[in-house]
Amino acid sequence: MTDAAALPGQPRGGVIDGTGTTRAVCVLAPNPSPMTLDGTNTWIVAEPDSSLAVVIDPGPLDEGHLRKVIATVERTGRRVALTLLTHGHADHAEGAARFAELTGTAVRALDPALRLGDEGLTAGDVITTGGLELRVVPTPGHTADSLSFHLPADAAVLTGDTILGRGTTMVAHPDGRLGDYLDSLRRLRSLTVDDGVHTVLPGHGPVLDDAQGAVEYYLAHRAKRLAQVETAVENGHRTASEVVAHVYADVDRTLWPAAELSVRAQLEYLEEHGLV
Repeated sequence: MTDAAALPGQPRGGVIDGTGTTRAVCVLAPNPSPMTLDGTNTWIVAEPDSSLAVVIDPGPLDEGHLRKVIATVERTGRRVALTLLTHGHADHAEGAARFAELTGTAVRALDPALRLGDEGLTAGDVITTGGLELRVVPTPGHTADSLSFHLPADAAVLTGDTILGRGTTMVAHPDGRLGDYLDSLRRLRSLTVDDGVHTVLPGHGPVLDDAQGAVEYYLAHRAKRLAQVETAVENGHRTASEVVAHVYADVDRTLWPAAELSVRAQLEYLEEHGLV
């Protein structure tokens, strides 16, 4: 979900559906909006020689989309063996229970309320379905339950809404917290520096081929916005709505409600650090 229109990366030929890496392919959900960009990216991940696939973020409760995901898996001679969630927002997770029903799979997530089956997801978990290696990376901030998935074999990371393929994401206050989000971005930066990750497979928008550049852009953007919010408060803009109108004046007004959530998170951060 976006809160601004700046571009850390450009679409790869303008095509999202069907793009990805050697092991990951995107099936785009038909739910485009100012908040979801082109729609939710449902990711199918599998080893090239495996008969099993993992699906990340089945997306909204759209029967046609869920069946398209299954058909895409089956066309490769595979079956869905596991469903994972990056976080619980409806555009990513609402269809998970129905998808699990259609595929007979468990749903693993950080939030127990979203799980179907006995196993959840925690930091450091490694998914090995069908020989695949997916490492669970905690990336709270957008929401408290946000996770990313490191795919070492493709030098890629699936980021959900933590990093988008276009624009920037909101910090969904009060569940999301800016301090957590900044820590998560730094954690992802370490993957690009220490683990060689160069590709971002986002929850919305196109694939990004410069993961480190995207992370650095996000960190710089957050620092800039935080400074703007701090200045706005110093200039007498006290409420979140007043700050949004001042700081986000150049942003489409349809995104102001999301921006206000981020501003609330920024105001909370500034207060906690004694800066306002």
